[in-house]
Amino acid sequence: MTFQRKLLLGFSLMALPALLVAGEAIRTNLLERAALRALGEDLARSRTYGELETAMFNQTESVWRYLTGMDPNARHEFELSGDVIEYWQQRWRSELHPDEAGLANDVRELQRQIRISSLHVFAVYDSGQHEAAYRLAQADLRDRLLPMLDDLNRNIYRRARESSVRGAYAHLADIVADENRALVAILVLALATAFVASWLIARSVARPISELREAMAVVGTGRLDYPIAVHSPDEIGDLARAFATMTAHLRQSRADMDRLNAELEAKVAQLERTQAQLVQSERLASIGEMAAAVAHGIRNPLASLRAAAQLALRQAQLSGPREHLVVIIGEVDRLDRRVSHLLNFSRPAPVHRMRESVGRLIEDLTPPFTELLRERGISLEVEIAPALPDVRVDPMQVEQALVEVVSNALDAMPGGGHLRIAARAGMAHDRPGIMIEIVDTGVGIPDAVMPAIFDPFFTTRPEGTGLGLAVAKRFIEQNGGQVSIESTLGTGTTIRLWLPAAMDEDPRADAPADARSPSQRSH
Repeated sequence: MTFQRKLLLGFSLMALPALLVAGEAIRTNLLERAALRALGEDLARSRTYGELETAMFNQTESVWRYLTGMDPNARHEFELSGDVIEYWQQRWRSELHPDEAGLANDVRELQRQIRISSLHVFAVYDSGQHEAAYRLAQADLRDRLLPMLDDLNRNIYRRARESSVRGAYAHLADIVADENRALVAILVLALATAFVASWLIARSVARPISELREAMAVVGTGRLDYPIAVHSPDEIGDLARAFATMTAHLRQSRADMDRLNAELEAKVAQLERTQAQLVQSERLASIGEMAAAVAHGIRNPLASLRAAAQLALRQAQLSGPREHLVVIIGEVDRLDRRVSHLLNFSRPAPVHRMRESVGRLIEDLTPPFTELLRERGISLEVEIAPALPDVRVDPMQVEQALVEVVSNALDAMPGGGHLRIAARAGMAHDRPGIMIEIVDTGVGIPDAVMPAIFDPFFTTRPEGTGLGLAVAKRFIEQNGGQVSIESTLGTGTTIRLWLPAAMDEDPRADAPADARSPSQRSH
């Protein structure tokens, strides 16, 4: 039953005093509608400020997107956001009460400081000082101005709640109080039936208001998920529905803010990862310079020492000196391999991709290890699936990666064993490719060191350099592939190398592998 029908029921029961009740109901209804209009204006002013707040946040967000370098249009969007902010500021100012003009001045002053700080950040970034610009944005925008904006927003929304919702409730409470007093005066003059009917009407009006007041008090504490029940379809029910809609909008705004904060945290994490990669690149560049100096200063003397040892070996007659000379040659070769590993890892090797057959790469890989396999008593099994598609890779880098992996597998079987090299078609991230498996029956890898197995300079062998698997992983990933490893201590290790298949429609495909020069196919 609507509010007007309740009044008609009282009119039918109260004769002449009911006319007074009808007049009071009309007056109350007009006052309630005026209160609702005032509340609607306050809510519209809050929505206008919400648009201004969103525009200011978008403007600061464009600064971060410009600093990341991922959005070249961010600088232009910053200027466009300024026009949008100016529009919403003027509109919001025009909707404010005269006693609230100070809020508009505070917002305009804070926006002016944000714009000045952002332009300063842009200037520093455009001058090439990217890191300084990022630190300036963190210190001035994120740590100083944005907290000020948050405090100002809380103050504005708090005043909006006090002036709109609580004010509307107070107004409605006054209206209802006046109505109750008028009804009490009328009920004194009315018959017993009129008294009962009026009491029932007052009860039916006060209950939803009390429920709405309780809901307002709970939502005012920050519980935006509090359910607001609407039982009556009258004007009070409309007010409850309007309040529920406003609460839903606030809840959505909070969710949007949380989502934007999560996106900002993700971008900051991405920047940290990029910075770590840059630091790693600088370290590798330093290692490259050191490796070049070592190679220049050591390799030539090593070559002379090896040649002299080989000459002395051919001329030596006694077994003792010959054994020492063989040891010298072996140690020179081992030192030369370490220098080669260091150079291969530290120098940024260019990638020259071309179509290549995985089967041919594996066939060319095995002959150099034949003698070593025989000496160590290791059996070799090669299994290449028929009709494998070609891959588009740098053959030299992939061959080097395979050599490093096979060498580690042989080192893991000093007392003999079984080595299996297999190639088959395989998918990775919905992309077709070739999966190469290298399986040994060696000592295996402990779980404690498995996470660091591909780290540069990490090795479990005293004579190792710790660069073999790191070089293999880098070369495979430079060619668009992936590397994974599984190992069981005392049983053996399986290393899988996935390479993407060459696409026939790829316009970047080079000449086929048969067109390579003999020097490119040599070991």
